[in-house]
Amino acid sequence: MNMQSQKEKLLARRGELAGHLESIEKELDETPTKDMEDLSTERQGDEVLEALGHAEFNELKRIDLALDRIEAGTYGICATCGDPIAEARLALLPDTQLCKTCAA
Repeated sequence: MNMQSQKEKLLARRGELAGHLESIEKELDETPTKDMEDLSTERQGDEVLEALGHAEFNELKRIDLALDRIEAGTYGICATCGDPIAEARLALLPDTQLCKTCAA
């Protein structure tokens, strides 16, 4: 597995997430409307944005951990059993720290 390409892939996704999280934060910080019906709709939208933001923040943390593993030379090694993680799994889930068996 080419570690440099994996690192670039992770850094690109990290940049996307950071930008999107910033836009979510700005949208959530907007002054709410005074109209009660609009306020209810806005609140529902805010709840969806908050949930999306939490999911993306968690992915961002996993990416940072994967980048740390690349630097430490442990990327691609299962954190639970110590076996190599299949390249196909890393291609699909580049931030994973578990092999297929341990993830199940």
